[in-house]
Amino acid sequence: MIIDDIKQAVIEGDATEVKKLVALALEQQVPAEEILKNGMISGMGEVGRLFEEGEYFVPEMLIAARAMQGGLGILRPVLVEQDVKSAGKVVLGTVKGDLHDIGKNLVGMMLEGAGFQIVDLGTDVSPEKFIEAIREHQPDIVGMSALLTTTMPNMDKTIKAFNEAGVRQSVKVMVGGAPVTKKYAGEIGADGFAPDANQATAEAKKLLVG
Repeated sequence: MIIDDIKQAVIEGDATEVKKLVALALEQQVPAEEILKNGMISGMGEVGRLFEEGEYFVPEMLIAARAMQGGLGILRPVLVEQDVKSAGKVVLGTVKGDLHDIGKNLVGMMLEGAGFQIVDLGTDVSPEKFIEAIREHQPDIVGMSALLTTTMPNMDKTIKAFNEAGVRQSVKVMVGGAPVTKKYAGEIGADGFAPDANQATAEAKKLLVG
């Protein structure tokens, strides 16, 4: 089955094969939603499981996520056309003063692989820029990342700025990054915390249910 082949190509991180198979599946009138859910999301789910079990590491996850994104590039216009509902909208950014983005990019790719719509603000994102994005895009979740202990306090400042701007109630806030802990996330009033990209997907789903 072509859906199984798409899933396998995602797991193996074969971007060329994923693109070719997605195009072929569309030609064969396979519903776009089925390609997305049973092919690509299912493949990324398996990649996440392999990561959890220590068989895959960050490079393998990145390669698989890029392969999945290649397929999404072909699939996205069809999904839009067919009005397939996304799992939710997430605004992502690395906080002010921090230029690290590998973790954030991986979280974005994993979330996209799980059917979320992503608005990536990049790195060194000021509280004002986050607030602007919340007003413009009206996301369900804001994901903030910090890779340095010196930039971690900017997560706290950003959440305080959300409160002052009156936008805090409209979004769930999820934080992560190497020095960030669940305890710290609780102290600054974040709604969720994820220690890695794989768990970020599960946490995002949980936040939207809760």
